[in-house]
Amino acid sequence: MAPQHGPRRARIAFSDSAAKQLEQITSEAEIHALDRALVVISVAPDIGEPIPGEASGPQLRQYADEVERVRLLYWVTALRTVVVVAYIEV
Repeated sequence: MAPQHGPRRARIAFSDSAAKQLEQITSEAEIHALDRALVVISVAPDIGEPIPGEASGPQLRQYADEVERVRLLYWVTALRTVVVVAYIEV
């Protein structure tokens, strides 16, 4: 019998500004906190709250983890790729 697999995770991509923010992270604790938040949104991309804005562009979402003190701004493509626009430390 073949093993049962869970739902497919969303692929994570970073905007240029988010990639620059990642380059600035040197703390092991910050890397760990960001990794945990990225896993959460890769498993459940719709978990974040929608940010009000124009309907002409992608729907930005915000995910905040108060325990890890991380906030991510992102949007989800039609193919379930999560594009992180910014990583913001709370």
